[in-house]
Amino acid sequence: MEIFTVENLTFTYPNRNFPALNNLNFSIATGEFVVICGQSGSGKSTLLKNMKPILTPKGVKIGQILYYGKKIEDKKIGYVFQNPDNQIVTEKVWQELAFGLENMGLETKMIRLKVAEMASFFGIQNWFEKEVNHLSGGQKQLLNLASIMVMQPDVLLLDEPTSQLDPIAAADFLEAVKKINREIGTTVIITEHRLEHVFSMADKVIVLEKGSILCCNTPSAVATVLAQKNHPMFFAMPAPLQAYTALSQQKIGSHLKCPMDIREGKNWLTEVLKEKKLVKTELPETITFKKDVVLKMKEVWFKYDRQGKDIVKDLSLEVYQGELFCLMGGNGTGKTTTLNLAAGLKKPYRGSIKTKGKWAMLPQNPQNLFVEKTVKEDLSAEKYSIKEIVELVKIESLLEMHPYDLSGGEQQRVALAKVLLLEPDILYLDEPTKCLDNEFKIKLGNLLKELTAKGMTIFMVSHDVEFCGRYADRCAMFFDGKIVAIDTPRQFFSGNNFYTTAANRMARHIFKNAICVEEIVELVKENYRISDDTPPKQKEAKNEAKELLKTSSKKTLFFCKSVFFY
Repeated sequence: MEIFTVENLTFTYPNRNFPALNNLNFSIATGEFVVICGQSGSGKSTLLKNMKPILTPKGVKIGQILYYGKKIEDKKIGYVFQNPDNQIVTEKVWQELAFGLENMGLETKMIRLKVAEMASFFGIQNWFEKEVNHLSGGQKQLLNLASIMVMQPDVLLLDEPTSQLDPIAAADFLEAVKKINREIGTTVIITEHRLEHVFSMADKVIVLEKGSILCCNTPSAVATVLAQKNHPMFFAMPAPLQAYTALSQQKIGSHLKCPMDIREGKNWLTEVLKEKKLVKTELPETITFKKDVVLKMKEVWFKYDRQGKDIVKDLSLEVYQGELFCLMGGNGTGKTTTLNLAAGLKKPYRGSIKTKGKWAMLPQNPQNLFVEKTVKEDLSAEKYSIKEIVELVKIESLLEMHPYDLSGGEQQRVALAKVLLLEPDILYLDEPTKCLDNEFKIKLGNLLKELTAKGMTIFMVSHDVEFCGRYADRCAMFFDGKIVAIDTPRQFFSGNNFYTTAANRMARHIFKNAICVEEIVELVKENYRISDDTPPKQKEAKNEAKELLKTSSKKTLFFCKSVFFY
């Protein structure tokens, strides 16, 4: 039975010349798990808010959304926001779980029963008595989910709920959502940019483009359409699916079932290469030469309260001119505090911090930078020419809008433009890829590499392992107040189980240090070329040459080296 029926839905915000949603028609069945995706500003959040009347923004609405064929009932629809802190209203965990039930007027005995049941379902009982402000980002978001589910909604709407969570917390949260869908039967409708985990969970995927439906079908069918169109959204699809599509175009592995997750991807890759004698299984390391140190932190200690615990403990770090340095780690470990210390916004009580040059910072909440009524006024306040930077971050159509009326991804791009206008020597970025679509992530990555090539130093805190793996010069893991590991992306991600890319998890049993889809594809093609394209006689000649080199005398090899270096 259809729980939602969307008929000819068009929605236009005030003072906008074009609709945010344009003539949408689709239906969602009871118990379905639906993923809504699309590029920043495509209308995902607007659609979701129109499905819960109390959150529907001001604007002109044409068409209708029916709930079981009737008017929508707000109380039957739960909603989880992007930012965990925006939804919490009480001080204690148990109070947050009980808050909605109390507002519904339930008896105390019934409230206790429902709260106990939901706390057990989500594994919250161990931090049931904690103060909410002592929870990690992942725990807060899980609490938000539990506090909605305790009221037993028929539908759960989630607006990019993992955008501020680390990889482990994000995976745990999505597993909890999947459990709700499979075990309770709640209809789930979720918007996401990070599709690696959630895509394979979906029964249906809806792709929006400029407010219209580009495609609406099963995950595999949607991926096929996006691949055929060479659409930017295809590159947000799970790594196994991307690798399959790329190699299928080369007639490699196309006879096998398309993999949708890491397990299927590993099995598919094993099958693709089982008849091949693997000659090339790793890629050469990229060596980054050290330059001038522009940030030096030596034996730094910091805590917020004199009697409180240390957040940063004996931290020593050097960041070099012209490098993109990425600091990673779990929610609440102290990464943002470290960034603020490096920028001089916080002072350590022990240790020293030295920097060279002018700096600027993009904070985790981009709204902290907005002070004017329009994007254009906000950027012009910096008294720089804005034309070039506006074109660079693709915000030409947003200039006359109020910054607070933009989507999360659009706000992030405007905030980035504002800090780049300052032309800093050191740029501090706190979760800069949050809420950004994959197409702009690629543009951002290329932009950051251009800036570092010109000598700018970029210190970035991020949960986005895929972005860091592709663009960073060095990555570091922050844990227990200090850096516990630091290396080039290829070495850093090759040794991790969870803080690593999906491509690495899929291929590490065969390829030692591949960390992105393009590298898997190239290694597979290389091994196919070596195995298939070399004529038998040429192979024999190569083998003979190898044996000849092995048996060559040390004297001859030394002579060759001497001549070469002379």
